[in-house]
Amino acid sequence: MISIIMGIYNCADTLGDAIESIFAQTYTDWELIMCDDGSSDKTYELAKKYIQEHPEYKIKLLRHKKNKGLNQTLNDCLKVASGEYIGRMDADDISLPTRFEKEMAEFEKDPNLSVVGCTMIHFDENGDWGTAICKKNYPEPKDLIYGTIHSHATCLIKTEAMRAVKGYSVGKRLIRVEDWHLWIKIYASGRYGKNINEPLYKMRDDQNATNRRKFRYRLNEAYMSRLAVRIFNLPKLMYLYSLRPIVVGMLPTALYNYLHKRKINK
Repeated sequence: MISIIMGIYNCADTLGDAIESIFAQTYTDWELIMCDDGSSDKTYELAKKYIQEHPEYKIKLLRHKKNKGLNQTLNDCLKVASGEYIGRMDADDISLPTRFEKEMAEFEKDPNLSVVGCTMIHFDENGDWGTAICKKNYPEPKDLIYGTIHSHATCLIKTEAMRAVKGYSVGKRLIRVEDWHLWIKIYASGRYGKNINEPLYKMRDDQNATNRRKFRYRLNEAYMSRLAVRIFNLPKLMYLYSLRPIVVGMLPTALYNYLHKRKINK
């Protein structure tokens, strides 16, 4: 029923925990599809080892000789997915045991849903440090000017919806905002989703995560905000919100980290 797609890249130190959290799921009708995006460490070898040592699980492993980026990597996973639902998972995070069981239950309650996400626990090398509560159980298109409306890696998405919008779009303006753009396409198609306010996923949010938040990606976020205003024909005054990611990107790292943790721990 579920094809779990995971882009893996230079994550040999964290991949084992991510894979084992999938093995521990109470919902067992799944396949795991990993695509190594040109890693230079032992990521691919570790993934291959898990396949060899755990023949009881259905695991597919793809490999790029050169790095193509997450958007293309996830699309390549989608090409070989056979499940009715697509589950996202990042290679440095952890899915709690009942994640897929509870997300599938939401689709059973409302078959018209296209996306189900959940609350995330943020953690680093010192342990859990915060929980990001979903702002809305049922986001609206207008919410897409503010940012991603479903925490991407926590989501279970109908395969039909993914294929209807042709998966992830690829382009320089879409790097690090592939999820935001995906939600714009899904909601623009008339579909909708739900967030569960229960922590079923743990996101690694440490210094490495901070280092990945580069200013050029803030420009991509600003582009997404403007795109949402245009696609959903929102009031032009809302274009002002596209300036927010740029302002945030100009903050000193120490101040950003303080505000980020304060926001998560509201």
